[in-house]
Amino acid sequence: MVEIQLAETDRLDWALKQFRRRMIRSGLFKDMRRKRHYEKPSEARKLKEKAAERRRHKDRKRAARRFDF
Repeated sequence: MVEIQLAETDRLDWALKQFRRRMIRSGLFKDMRRKRHYEKPSEARKLKEKAAERRRHKDRKRAARRFDF
């Protein structure tokens, strides 16, 4: 659970900004977005495979760029 302690002199816009930052850092925003709709297990598996393929492709490109002089 993300909490922000406020003093009487703190501004509301500052508190909201801090709350949003802490939510993003904790990963709760991503989790909420992911759980917004039901996802079948087969769809979840496909998305996970696609993400892994994107990561592998990105790593291969980075490795190739590192050795291209």
